[in-house]
Amino acid sequence: MSDPMRPRASLRTAVVWDVLKDALDRRVKATGRESLDVLDTGGGSGNFAVPVAGLGHRVTVVDPSPNALFALERRAAEAGVADRVRGVQGDVSGLFDVVERDGYDAVLCHGVLEYVDDPAEGVRNAVGALRSSGVLSLLAAGLGGAVLARALAGHFKEARQALGDPAGRWGDGDPVPRRFSAEQLTQLVGSAGVEVGAVHGVRVFADLVPGVLVDTEPGALQELLKLEAAAAELPAFHSVATQLHVLGEKQGTPEA
Repeated sequence: MSDPMRPRASLRTAVVWDVLKDALDRRVKATGRESLDVLDTGGGSGNFAVPVAGLGHRVTVVDPSPNALFALERRAAEAGVADRVRGVQGDVSGLFDVVERDGYDAVLCHGVLEYVDDPAEGVRNAVGALRSSGVLSLLAAGLGGAVLARALAGHFKEARQALGDPAGRWGDGDPVPRRFSAEQLTQLVGSAGVEVGAVHGVRVFADLVPGVLVDTEPGALQELLKLEAAAAELPAFHSVATQLHVLGEKQGTPEA
């Protein structure tokens, strides 16, 4: 199944979606249950939650924004999956105020760690919501991608500042509070009791290629998608990706 979202938007989501769907399919086979319980922390308006529900899974979305949860409800209804999507106001820091521990076959933590005060706590909570051998899908902003983007835009001082900043920020005007290297993310995940299965670079080229080229050149979008997929797993490209995706499994005894 290809990315369920708009073709242009798929440049931002295709790699993660393909990896996630394969992981969910494997979990279905491992558990013997066709419908999994999935938690999407910071899931917003349902960019992933609604397509995951479209696969037949039950999805709980935790997000601090009432507006995002309202949009999620509307989006799920339009997609015909309202009965499989539940929105709850909250955040990953206080996750167990709104959801149960050890209650989910898969947890999505996408675009969350950049904004929390304690990323390690955020990862621990996400993992704490997983059942034994459950799947963690973690997506966060990559340091190298921001450095490269600032340099290519001619902002060399900002690029250098991001490179040396502990949080990977290029200045006071940077809208992203924190960025990560692949090593930092895998260490966070491993420390929380998750065995890392794969690391992917996301948007390695998509944010650098002029949009007019992708939109007007026949076949360019599909070829760029193929290029992104081919480069995603290569460690050499992780250091320049806009985002980094880590897929892992909670360590423990598999369910009977």
